[in-house]
Amino acid sequence: MKNQRINTRTLTGVAIFTAIVVVLQLLGSFIRFGTFSISLVLIPIVVGAAMYGVGAGAWLGFVFGLTVLLSGDAALFLGVNAFGTVLTVLAKGALAGLCAGLVYKALEGKNRWLAVIAAAVVCPVVNTGIFLVGCNLFFMDTIKEWAGGTNVGVFMITGLVGLNFVFEMLVNIVLSPVVLRLIKIGKKS
Repeated sequence: MKNQRINTRTLTGVAIFTAIVVVLQLLGSFIRFGTFSISLVLIPIVVGAAMYGVGAGAWLGFVFGLTVLLSGDAALFLGVNAFGTVLTVLAKGALAGLCAGLVYKALEGKNRWLAVIAAAVVCPVVNTGIFLVGCNLFFMDTIKEWAGGTNVGVFMITGLVGLNFVFEMLVNIVLSPVVLRLIKIGKKS
């Protein structure tokens, strides 16, 4: 019976985090720096991965990607290459959650605070890195047009991911440990 309770708690927790990911992504699509919206959902992805494991992190990242696709946030890229967009968006979300969970798991035994900070760094790095890889693989001709004759690499870093990445990284580093700590305090009482 005890195993069922733990499984029910885990399923309930992951379900709540899934709902938070969807809501934050939909709300976050209204907050824009440049062309793209800010991914506030990286925080619950990191916290969910820390609390419920690597699989939960991957699931929450996948839900993030799916919500991006369904919300129309990737419409600009869908018009260029639908397959490349779907693959890139789902992969970047799932891998960001998976890697955050793996990093947290690897460091948790040494120092939980360090583990959540490292996971909070890894999540946006993987998310943005996979986005840039997807851009190179599927959208380079279009991005060259958007760059308008300027250096494509500089355009990708400054125009497509620059401020978004910095904002996401800083917010994630600051808020993920705080949220995780508050949840763990709440679980004790």
